[in-house]
Formats: sequence, C-alpha cells, structure tokens
Amino acid sequence: MPFDPKKPAAISTSSVHESAPKKSQRNPSAAGKKWEEQTLAPTLAKSPERAHQFTTVSSYPIRRLYTPADLPDWSEDRDLGLPGDPPYTRGIHSTMYRGRLWTMRQFAGFGSAADTNQRFRYLLSQGQTGLSVAFDLPTLMGYDSDHALSEGEVGKCGVAISSLADMEILFDQIPITDVSTSMTINSPAAVIWAMYLAVAEKQGADWKKVSGTLQNDILKEYIAQKEYIYPPEPSMRLVIDTIEFAASRTPKFSPVSVSGYHIREAGSTAIQELAFTLRDGIEYVDWSLRRGLDVDQIAPQLSFFFNAHSDFFEEIAKYRAARRIWHKTMTERFGAKNPRSRALRFHTQTAGCSLTAQQPYNNVVRTALQAMSAVLGGTQSLHTNSLDEAWALPTEFAATVALRTQQIIAHESGVTNTADPLGGSYFVETLTNEVEEGAWDYIRKIDALGGMIAAIERSYPQREIAEASYLYQMAVDRKEKIIVGVNDYVTNEKQLDILQIDETVATGQAARLRKLRAERSGEEVERRLLALRKAAGREENLMPHIIEAVKAYATLGEICDAMRAVFGVYEEVAVT
Repeated sequence: MPFDPKKPAAISTSSVHESAPKKSQRNPSAAGKKWEEQTLAPTLAKSPERAHQFTTVSSYPIRRLYTPADLPDWSEDRDLGLPGDPPYTRGIHSTMYRGRLWTMRQFAGFGSAADTNQRFRYLLSQGQTGLSVAFDLPTLMGYDSDHALSEGEVGKCGVAISSLADMEILFDQIPITDVSTSMTINSPAAVIWAMYLAVAEKQGADWKKVSGTLQNDILKEYIAQKEYIYPPEPSMRLVIDTIEFAASRTPKFSPVSVSGYHIREAGSTAIQELAFTLRDGIEYVDWSLRRGLDVDQIAPQLSFFFNAHSDFFEEIAKYRAARRIWHKTMTERFGAKNPRSRALRFHTQTAGCSLTAQQPYNNVVRTALQAMSAVLGGTQSLHTNSLDEAWALPTEFAATVALRTQQIIAHESGVTNTADPLGGSYFVETLTNEVEEGAWDYIRKIDALGGMIAAIERSYPQREIAEASYLYQMAVDRKEKIIVGVNDYVTNEKQLDILQIDETVATGQAARLRKLRAERSGEEVERRLLALRKAAGREENLMPHIIEAVKAYATLGEICDAMRAVFGVYEEVAVT
C-alpha cells in the first residue's frame, strides 16, 4: 500500500486489534473447493484438528492452507521483484550470501574495559567478524563509575566506560580500521562515539575508513527501554548532530541504528515493532531535512535493528515487509534518488525475552531457529543470544556456542546457497503482505498525531505495547501459548555455572578515575566543558566540542552533566 499522508486516521487508546493485518479476500479455485469438500471435510469429520489456537506469537490467526487464492492482487514484478532490485522484498544484494555472509557480531561487554577487551579478542579468534559493545547501566545513563547512582551497577550488565582512557583499553590490540564495531548506546551516544573516534585517531586511522554502527536511537528509549537523559527536543538535536557529522566525516559509519529490538523486548507485536521502528526512522529523516541535510546524503548511512522472535514465518515476513515499506517511504515520501537510500539494511538479534531460566539448554534451540529466520529474512548482521542470558551475562563457553550456532547455519545448513529461498511461497508472500498492511495502518495513525514525538508525548506507542504485552501474558497464563519448560513440560534442573561480576570492578574503576583526574589538565577540561555548555545554548553542531572534551580526558559524566545543565532532564508522563 503506498503512503498517503492525506488519509485521516482515527486514534484509539487500544488499537492492538484495529491495527492487526487485514486478511486478503479468498476466492478458492474449483480445485480448492473440491479439495475442501472431498478431502478436507471427511478428514475433519474423522479426526478433528487439535484444540489449539493456530496463531503467530503475536496472536495473528493463521489459515490451515495457503494457495494462489490468498494472493488475488499480488504481482510478482511489483511485490516480489528480484534480489538487489526494488522493492527489495528478496534482499538488498543480488547475490545475497553467495557473495558475502552476514557479519557475525556477538554483543559482548562486562566488567572493566580490560575484561571486555579480552572477551573481544577471544571471539575474534573464534571467527567472529564484527564487534558489538554492551555498556553497563551507569554508562548508558551518562554517569561515571564512581557516581553515587552507579553503586551496585558498575560492570554488571555491560562494560564500564567512563573516559577516553577506558575506551583506549577496550580497543587495545584491536585495529579499529580492521573490524566493524557496533555500540549499543543511546542518550550518551555522541560522547561514546567521540571516544571511539579519538581512539581511532590515536591508532592512526583515517576516520573515512572507520566502519560500524552507533545505536543512537533516542526515540525508542522514550517508547520502550527508558534509558534517556534529556527531553525529546535536545535529545533529537544530538542525534541529528551525529548524523550531520557522519555525513561529512565518517562516510562508512552508521550514526543511527533505528532499533525495533527493544520495542519487541518490551512486549510489542511483530507489526508494532515494524511500524514503530520504521516510523522512528522517518522521524530522523524529517529532522535531518529540517537541519538542511539532503536525503540522499544521510539516508544511506542509516541502518536498522530488528528482533528475531520465535515465530519463524512471522519474523521472515516482517523483514521482507520492512524492506518494502522503507523503499516506498524513501521513494514516495522523501523522493530519494540514490538506490542506497531506498535499500533498508538491518542487524538482527535473537529474542532475549524468549529465553528462559528454566531448562536453559532449550535456549540453544530457540536461538538457532530465530537466527535461521533472520538469515532467511535477509539480515546483514546477526547476534545470537547465549543459553545462560536469562541468568546472567554470558560465560565464554555459552558465547562460543552462540557464535558456533551462526557458523553452523552459514556453513552447514545450505540456506546461504540461494537468495530468498522462501520467495514465492503462498504463505510467506501472503503474510508479508498482511504484515506490511498492518504496519502502514500504524504509520498513518502516527502521522495523524503529528509524528513520533507527538505520539510519544501522548503515550500512544507506549499504550499499544502495554496492551499487546498484557494480552500475550494472558495467553501464556491460559496455556494458549506454550513456553516449553515454563508453563508445560516442566522439570527441575540444577542451576548453571554463571558469570559473576563482583564489586572489585567498581573499586578498580573508582581508582582509575581518581588517577585520571589527578594526572589530566583540570584547566583544559574546564575550558572544554565551558565551550560545550556555551555551544549547547546556541544552534551549532556539538560533536566537535564533545570530541575536544573527550580528548582532554573529561569524563562521560562530566560531559553529560555539562549538557544536563543546559538541556535539563526528562521525566516520563505515566501511561494511564
């Protein structure tokens, strides 16, 4: 369905079902009717189907059979196309994985920078082809490791990074130009990216050759993950500052990875994940154009990040629909001319929310199936979760099994031998159409509200996700959805050996920060922070000022505090 900005959309406070995909009208063929009467009906009379709700994990009903009757208006040229050609349903590259496998980018980070550096180097030695940095909660919230609010959290859910000195240790003996690095950081993203670029410069790297991805998706923080610092307007300004800076200084680096992953982890349906993620992407493009940037200058550097949940075919349909929607949006809404602007690139992570503490080895199977759906859906990059992540951060053993899962899919399954092997399936093409239709419904509703920030301020996506997660949990509680080992097939098992992060990480970080503050030029730090505060009060790009503050060894907390003093902090309005 093409984008229609003039079409009004009524806004409902509980439109989970209103925005579900609309099923295509069926007109069975003569052969189909004969089969229903002569084959199906006698079978059902003799042996009825299981008393089961045949739905996707998002509770979308699935028919017992799909035929050409489910695709009455479907066009192979218009809706399917060929790999590497619009509308990119079959993938953005003509040879897909025959030419190059996806980047195997395992998400990792724990303890100190030295601890994580050791894990990075181990994973690279085991065949990982890209890095992905997990930061601890104080870092995600823009606080130094020795801040009072950091107590008990340092190094626990990711690596602790408080200064350029930590970032230097994190990438010690890892040539930045030789590896693509993804950094899952949002509110302080500009500061962490400045540290990464400073390390690259110290290594003698040309910024124009540095590749990777900065998550930097602040909109999904207000919607789902809630790790925000500043109000929406200044937060968006910082995101656009990074987009503008990247367009001229780091052409191989994606300054934003528009993230549906956390939206899905918060309990959304697949369609909500798709719609809210792509509408966030539209918002970033809108704000970039207001800054005076050209769509074909910035769009090729935007990337996306999706969840791979447990419903195999629903996820594949979601990825295919995502490419089609983005192509239509960039072509019809923004008038993009560059093919790279219209071709959606995405990273995938298997669903953390699907992992269970009960019978944790079942998580290996879940992860393998989820990863396979991402590959069949045409992902460019993939992280596979570890079997112990419902208990703690991954051990080296568990992380290795997760990486081997990707390698087995790549080299033993045969699914990389041809592009889009499920293309043309009646079921997959119908589901792709219907997922796309449901996503467009949401996008139109958000447009009618005035855009994503206006929708967030009215708690529209937050309410939709809350309603969807409630309905899913009710289905689990009623055993309409079976979680093996949780609400059925339950057994008692001994606890896993898990990775423990103790308080020595926090004490070590505090000691390093005391040493850093004693040895750096305090006068230079204050001068750079003052310049940043002044620039924050004016309309200019803050990236150069942040980089200079980082190089003076101002800490993450000091730099974020300088902007807090100008921008203030955000307090969410409760969803009612």
